[in-house]
Amino acid sequence: MKNSLMKIMIAISVLLSTTGNAQIKNAKTETIKVYGNCGMCKTTIEKAGNIKKVAKVDWNQETQMATLTYDASVTNQDEILKRIALAGYDSDKFLAPDEVYNNLHGCCQYDRVAKVPVKKENKTTASNEDHSNHGNHSETTTAVIQNENQLKAVFDNYFLLKDALITSDGTKAALASQELLATVNNIKMEKLDMEAHMVWMKVVSLIKEDAEHIADTKDVKHQRDHFTSLSKDIYTLIKTAKYEVPVYFQFCPMYNDGKGANWLSKENAVKNPYYGSMMLSCGKTVETIK
Repeated sequence: MKNSLMKIMIAISVLLSTTGNAQIKNAKTETIKVYGNCGMCKTTIEKAGNIKKVAKVDWNQETQMATLTYDASVTNQDEILKRIALAGYDSDKFLAPDEVYNNLHGCCQYDRVAKVPVKKENKTTASNEDHSNHGNHSETTTAVIQNENQLKAVFDNYFLLKDALITSDGTKAALASQELLATVNNIKMEKLDMEAHMVWMKVVSLIKEDAEHIADTKDVKHQRDHFTSLSKDIYTLIKTAKYEVPVYFQFCPMYNDGKGANWLSKENAVKNPYYGSMMLSCGKTVETIK
């Protein structure tokens, strides 16, 4: 009787697992180590990694191995592991922030294994060169600069779009938005740092939608309508990713039938992109982002 009951339970478990994975299109399955201790860890790890119909995580407490099943056309291993790291759990690819790990329940604070950062290749190959001459010089990590420049290009194109709307030039605004869209499509989000990556995932589709609308028309009114929501998402992103100089978050109380609208500028002096020369100085700075 016990054996029969056990077989039934195993069959049900397999069926449920298969059914869950069947809902994920383009399913790809990978296994990777995620560090943790207990059943509470399992719940947190799986909850952090799971996205309905997109990604499913099954973490084994004994082996500390996580089986990731995901829609490869929508997400990837790095995205899932970054979410898990943000919940406090290290993997062999990403470390959890110290403050998040420190806030885990006592029984969940696993032994952290020291990770050696991946070495970045030098721009010049000098295998036979005497490196002792360079021992006192710290290497510049080009990856950090490149990752910052990725989002800087997005912000720069946003500012060009804003400037075109200030002059009420629908043609120039459409071209600037095309450049913005191209830049967004070229972002390699797996190379963003963890915090920026998580925000990028939330706003990228919204930014694309507004950029496409603005690029597809020369009607300045329609462009400005989409610029309002685009500005909200760029604001969310720039608060996390920052910019090389202070950025001013500005507000026009008149636009949208008195509901108002915001935009971002590199200048504290107000130049209104919603009304242009009609009411160029209408508005005020409500926040400085440094």
